[in-house]
Amino acid sequence: MSTPTHAPTRPRTAVAPLTTQDAELLVATAAAAAEAAGVTVSVTVLDAGGHLLAFRRDDRAVLISGETSTRKAFTALQLNAPTADLVEAVRPDGPFHTLPTALDRPLLFIAGGLPVHRDGRLIGAIGVGGGAPEQDHGFAASARDALL
Repeated sequence: MSTPTHAPTRPRTAVAPLTTQDAELLVATAAAAAEAAGVTVSVTVLDAGGHLLAFRRDDRAVLISGETSTRKAFTALQLNAPTADLVEAVRPDGPFHTLPTALDRPLLFIAGGLPVHRDGRLIGAIGVGGGAPEQDHGFAASARDALL
């Protein structure tokens, strides 16, 4: 009886997932940046599977800001790209113009949603809503940068 031979396998490098503590840090950092700028925002953090890890909605924010932050995070996660970079792609002649109807959850293509990576892998996303798009993008970016 011969012994089966196996090709050597390369060790897999584990990438730490986005944890609840990470998500809470993202929310707190984005909210603090917004408050320092005098803006009231909602913040949503999703893990790589699209599950809600942390959420903050301020009652002083526009009511829809909570849904907006969630949709921004979802869009950034699904397309693995900052939502601010996708605006041109969804115009009627752009490559993604029919994408929102292809998924069961609407996407939102304005700034404020960012994917979160660790060791080059997508581990989640953050969405910020309530300020001007450029402000939301900045708040999300400052939070993501603080995590990494």
